[in-house]
Amino acid sequence: MLQIELAGLKLRNPLILASGILGNSASLALRIEEAGAGAYTTKTITKDARPGYRNPSFVKLETGYLNAVGLANPGIDYFSEELDLMKKLLKIPVILSVGGKDLEEYEYVVKVGVEHGVDAFELNLSCPHVEKMGAELGEDLEAAINIIRRVKAVAHGRPIFLKLSAHYNYLKLAEEAVRAGISGFTAINTLRGLAIDIYARTPILSNIYGGYSGPGIKPIALKVVYDLYERFRNVPIIGVGGVDSWVSALEMILAGASAVGIGSAIATKDLEVFREIIEGLRRYLETEGFRSIVELVGLAHEEVSNPY
Repeated sequence: MLQIELAGLKLRNPLILASGILGNSASLALRIEEAGAGAYTTKTITKDARPGYRNPSFVKLETGYLNAVGLANPGIDYFSEELDLMKKLLKIPVILSVGGKDLEEYEYVVKVGVEHGVDAFELNLSCPHVEKMGAELGEDLEAAINIIRRVKAVAHGRPIFLKLSAHYNYLKLAEEAVRAGISGFTAINTLRGLAIDIYARTPILSNIYGGYSGPGIKPIALKVVYDLYERFRNVPIIGVGGVDSWVSALEMILAGASAVGIGSAIATKDLEVFREIIEGLRRYLETEGFRSIVELVGLAHEEVSNPY
């Protein structure tokens, strides 16, 4: 009923841990699997270790969170030990989120990922708060497409998902990415945001700007997913952004997402959010008379009479 196939990956359900949330160790990955997730995405890993930005790098806001961690990670060579453990312990697919400042760095990380058996890759060309990486690369169409082509050449047939930003012309990049052979899209990354301490009279984050996540970005994420599905019906989409219930997960699926990423909701609902969403989706399918979650993908695009 909830099983899906995502660019060749077989998932027991459409829920995927989004990158950046509990994505840094095999022990956490095992907890995510036990909580019910259908696939696991690591935090974004670069060639060399990155210390990230100094604190404060995270702040809770009224309807979400603002973070500027700075893609802190131990580097792929060190992290490869965790990948080995993940592949030994987990039955669900492991997706390696890849970051970097240039083509060579992306290629290196993917090569190591292949050597250590990851099931798929997610190219982070959309991080909103790291200079000369992420969204800045995504805005450079030629550089982004060269990265996709080079990564595809060394990925040994493993699926490659492109993580998109709502800040740039995502449809133009998506169109060129499809031509370059991308397997699917992840939409969207966090949005650039700012929070100010009114008593200190300065920005709260040490980096000034950060990535905004949580329920506040869901309408924007839904629009991007809807736009992508409208243009690229046969390219699978992982919908991410503000999903914190089975209702919001279903909205993503109806908009066109084949799978749904769960991130910030874990901070408020803990790992129980996976079971809550799974149970809600199953009940909906039963009460509405659907045999499979796949039947609902993109259904909001069908011409129906407006009940309002």
